[in-house]
Amino acid sequence: MLHERCAPRTISGMRILHVVQRYYPYVGGSELYFKELSEQFAADGHEVTVLTTDAWDLDHFWARGRRRIDQLQEQHCGVAIRRFPVVRLPGPPLIYPILHRLMVELGRLPGTLLLVRALARLTPRVPALEHYLKTTWEPFDIVATCNITLDFTIVPAAHFARRRGIPHVCVPFVHLGELGNRQIVRYYSQPYQIDLLQQADQVIVQTPSEGRFLAHAGVPATRIREVGCWVKPETLVGGDAQRFRQAHSIQAPIVLSIGTTAYDKGTMHLIEAMEQLWAAGCTAQLVLIASTTLAQFEHYWAQLAPSTQARITLIKAAPHAVKLDALAAANVFALPSRTDSFGIVFLEAWCYDLPVIGARAGGVPDVIQAGRTGLLVPFGAVTELAQAIRILLERPADARRLGAAGHDYVLRELTFPTKYGQFEQIYQRLIKQDKGQA
Repeated sequence: MLHERCAPRTISGMRILHVVQRYYPYVGGSELYFKELSEQFAADGHEVTVLTTDAWDLDHFWARGRRRIDQLQEQHCGVAIRRFPVVRLPGPPLIYPILHRLMVELGRLPGTLLLVRALARLTPRVPALEHYLKTTWEPFDIVATCNITLDFTIVPAAHFARRRGIPHVCVPFVHLGELGNRQIVRYYSQPYQIDLLQQADQVIVQTPSEGRFLAHAGVPATRIREVGCWVKPETLVGGDAQRFRQAHSIQAPIVLSIGTTAYDKGTMHLIEAMEQLWAAGCTAQLVLIASTTLAQFEHYWAQLAPSTQARITLIKAAPHAVKLDALAAANVFALPSRTDSFGIVFLEAWCYDLPVIGARAGGVPDVIQAGRTGLLVPFGAVTELAQAIRILLERPADARRLGAAGHDYVLRELTFPTKYGQFEQIYQRLIKQDKGQA
């Protein structure tokens, strides 16, 4: 392998490159994951650079008129951040789901791996990022990427790592969807995506289910390492229930959901479940804290009856303090999603002793122990979801038991220092192996 010239590498001060699709100040699951890792590595004396895009809204990747971040370079908490503009193909947003579907179908045919990989770099294009990776002489010891379905940044980063002869770590965050239904997972396990993971030096998964799936798909089991997600309980203290209720004029019990508002996240099903409960006399208020509102949800919201909208408190891009207040005020937390590889928000809810409801899909069944730390329902099963919410509202003792068990689980196994230590060991080991020291 022909290596580009770079300065000698040292282990004590690692030079880390994280390539992620979105980053601070946007706050979402994978974004927070890499933000906390990056900032801790920087605090420990390592040099950390994050390459990302200018997207704020997820659908900025394929649709005009969505929110973006103007500042292309900044330093935040010791981390150097470089943002690169998204460049879309000409034509309507519909071109992207069509292109993705075409890639899936082409991937079924022999000999199409290189073609489909090339198409992936169009969904969307980030040419300035690719140019940077092709031309920079900045020295790095290791590259980490994430989100295998948004592989338009992973492909050039993997090429960069191979050119430099440095380790590539990928955190794919595979969304498995419902058991036996490939509608979701096929976009995370196309042949060229599996090939990318097969070539990575380490693939970090969130749950045993994700690890088993990738091993069965052909990723060497020796390169798969389960680490999982975490929270920092010390960053989640201070929520004020009364302050939230007064600010939003809510006296009724609260059913809370936090995250992207979208069909695959179960937002529409949650609203429909609440409509069933309201029709039966339930007085609870639904609170949706939306990190991102996709256009599909905005259209759905506009069609809702005013009487339904009045019983929903929709808060977009809430400050952290408002989210904590909502967690303190809530009675039930529900995120019936089929596109979560783990679900950090469940851990945040457990830090406030909340009972949680998730969907029996993705990595969530590995996180929520049904009947012990929360309840699980099939994705899209509106009536079952409504029944689960009703049970937790009407049986406060059971709700407290589930929330307390979840809280204990978080403090015992899912805090940041343990998980960060695993990442640090992985990075150090791979760099030592690359230098021939292992």
